[in-house]
Amino acid sequence: MNKILALIAALLTATGAMAGPACTATEDKWMKEADFKTKIEGQGYTIKTFKVSKGKCYEIYGFDKAGKKVEIYFDPVTAAPLESK
Repeated sequence: MNKILALIAALLTATGAMAGPACTATEDKWMKEADFKTKIEGQGYTIKTFKVSKGKCYEIYGFDKAGKKVEIYFDPVTAAPLESK
């Protein structure tokens, strides 16, 4: 029984860690999606998938300028990178 509880606790902790950062700015302050994509692509990123994360941050999946696969969360107001995986 203790092993099952420990496993459940570990899974809940891992799920929380995978959630990504939280952004709190209201959507009226966010950079427009097209402007954000232009800015990020200008920095050498290739965007394969763009989305708004559960934490209300911009998130991209794609490649950096060196061709390395990336998953990065960005502040939707400033386009500053917050976390990458």
